[in-house]
Amino acid sequence: MSSSTLAAAEAAEVRRMRRRGTLALAEREVMRVVRLWRQTVVPPVLVAVLFIVVFGVALGDQIRVVEGLEYTVFIVPGLVLMGVATSAFANNATSIYQARNEGFIEDPASSPMEPRHLLIGYLAGGAVRGVLIGVATLAVARIVVDYPMERPLILASVLLMVAVGFAALGTIVGLMARSWESQNVVGTLVLQPLVFLGGVFYSVESLAEPWRTVSQANPIYHMVAAARTGLIGGAEVAPALPLGLTALLAAALLTGAWWCFRRGVGIRT
Repeated sequence: MSSSTLAAAEAAEVRRMRRRGTLALAEREVMRVVRLWRQTVVPPVLVAVLFIVVFGVALGDQIRVVEGLEYTVFIVPGLVLMGVATSAFANNATSIYQARNEGFIEDPASSPMEPRHLLIGYLAGGAVRGVLIGVATLAVARIVVDYPMERPLILASVLLMVAVGFAALGTIVGLMARSWESQNVVGTLVLQPLVFLGGVFYSVESLAEPWRTVSQANPIYHMVAAARTGLIGGAEVAPALPLGLTALLAAALLTGAWWCFRRGVGIRT
């Protein structure tokens, strides 16, 4: 066997090892979500439905129509997106930090897998969890709210981009966090306020200046607008802008997570 043939065979074997490693890592992360579905899927769905019921009862008489829609219909897209974003983020932030804290992240990191393989493997759990929660929330919400489904492809694209993007953000935070408390800070003090101030429960157009402009600078606002376009066919802004910004943010977060793996952030000391 010539040296070139031997090198080609070795390269092919390395590629197979990387594929098997990526699939094994992704399977482990996804099965962690599926096996613990009572903890990973059910609570966010129940929270979203409780928001619909409580706000529908408490504010339904005072706020009957927002942007030509029943109030309960208006808040469904934002609540779905809220569950997807926060759960995808929390999943990866917790999973990655736990892997670092217990030392077993060093095994895949020291394998032949490249940063992109590690990124794909770890993203799988958060992305799957986010999508599952989005679909389950839509299904359960349908029991109490008769919402339309105007542009399902747009809605599916938005939920997938949000799930992947926030799983990547969770990966970045999980790799950079110095303690359990510090990785919880981003979710509690940054992500949650942005979600609640992103037009989930109210129309940003009804705000006075400068709060309208401030709210429109919130990236979550544009994601909610994109989800609202997919579900009910209308939003406060033209669909191209929120869809483009959602895709851009997801790409930026993916790039940041890949860079962290490439530099060995939180892995190499």
